[in-house]
Amino acid sequence: MKGVLDFCLIFLTLHIPGVLSLSTHVAIIYPQDPVLRIGSNLTASCWVHPELGVHASSLFWTLNGQQLPSSFYRVLSATNLSVTLAGLNASKQTSGDNLVCHNHKGHILAGSCLYVGMPPVKPVNLTCWSRNTKDLTCSWAPGGKGETNISTQYKLKYKLRWYGTEKECADYTHTQPYSCSITQDLHLFTPYEIWVEASNQLGWATSDVITLDILDVVTTDPPSGVTVSRVGQLEDQLSVRWEAPPALKDFLFQAKYQIRYRLEDSQDWKVMEDVGNQTSCRLAGLRPGTVYFVQVRCNPVGIYGSRKAGIWSEWSHPTAASTPHSERMMSGSCDSKSSGDSNSTLRRELKQFFGWVRKHAYGCSSMSMKLYDQWRVLMQKSHKVRNQVGSPRG
Repeated sequence: MKGVLDFCLIFLTLHIPGVLSLSTHVAIIYPQDPVLRIGSNLTASCWVHPELGVHASSLFWTLNGQQLPSSFYRVLSATNLSVTLAGLNASKQTSGDNLVCHNHKGHILAGSCLYVGMPPVKPVNLTCWSRNTKDLTCSWAPGGKGETNISTQYKLKYKLRWYGTEKECADYTHTQPYSCSITQDLHLFTPYEIWVEASNQLGWATSDVITLDILDVVTTDPPSGVTVSRVGQLEDQLSVRWEAPPALKDFLFQAKYQIRYRLEDSQDWKVMEDVGNQTSCRLAGLRPGTVYFVQVRCNPVGIYGSRKAGIWSEWSHPTAASTPHSERMMSGSCDSKSSGDSNSTLRRELKQFFGWVRKHAYGCSSMSMKLYDQWRVLMQKSHKVRNQVGSPRG
């Protein structure tokens, strides 16, 4: 991101009719607008025009509006007062610190901006990605502690690896700080060399050079058309469907998807790491009668044969749905003791079978869910029958 040149503005002239013309300075400060390293010492002088009729001993200095102690001053002549600042701290703002010379009435005679900082350190964490192969955006972080305290420019440079000429990225308007987007003359199937140069008035530094092919760093828009619906009356499942990224429909690639979901009253997401390349999935083992929020994201793996891992898209907007209420929860009835004893073995066997099926059918595996659905419906019907038998007749 290009540094923005900040200006320290101070009025340097007074209007004294009959003595000086309107364009004449009544005083000057030397050095003017110096750039110094943190910890440096500075001696500055304020010269006043002899015709002003002001003696240097009557002057005083301020730094950022605060009067400096007179022990810092030295009268060099009738028209020259110096001030010495030792061990300068970093500038409070990149536009500089205001060092001002005043007459005895407090009027400003002259001013100078002090820029106190450090040279840049080698930029780090240079990372690039391409959205749908239409651009190439790179971001980085300043090196060291990240702050030079003075205006510093960052330039993203790049070239084709074998025969390209060096170019500078021009679009620094990306919302992310320290980033730039290359939007023109992109080349596929050709490696790029990319690096960042940082510079200010105290020095310069260059990042490590990275080499990449645009097809290896493609990301895409989040999946669209995400829907979440119930699976009949199965109280612990939801069905999720979505559409493949339309921007890549003409590319040869195999997408990977991830799903994450959470309870309505929770911020803890549970992620299904490997959904595969299908555009539907069934969530199992959910709580009955509960609202869930679901999101999906895409990784366009293997575009035109690329062997890189790919970059995940942003998550889709959350989509909400609720699981059905459990029949057992709604009935409020319970089995008699004798019925519970007689069916304990059957329940244990069904519980084991349920655990086995859910373990093997959990997520979005290629295993058919038909047997699992049949067993769940059978279990619900058996509970309905027991509830009807156990309920008192009117």
